[in-house]
Amino acid sequence: MSDTTHNGWSNYATWRINLEIFDNIPLEDFDGMERLNEWREPCPYGLSLAMKERVEYYIECTSQEGMARDYALAFIADVNWYEIAEHKIAEYTEENAQ
Repeated sequence: MSDTTHNGWSNYATWRINLEIFDNIPLEDFDGMERLNEWREPCPYGLSLAMKERVEYYIECTSQEGMARDYALAFIADVNWYEIAEHKIAEYTEENAQ
């Protein structure tokens, strides 16, 4: 994939995965949110790992082994998970500001 930016995101894969999968999911809906709440601020690294695992699991559960699955997994290898996690945390922080 190209290293050029796309719609304000670091690359096309990051933009597309955020748009198609995470855009309408509130931060509270992620597994492990209770761990994130133990800290004063949510951890982008931990959230990025949870997001990547969620998408990998979804791909593996909804597809058969073969070329299509391989292409999907290769596509998500280009995703900047940390960038999406930071974005979701910023949204959460803004929505819950006092």
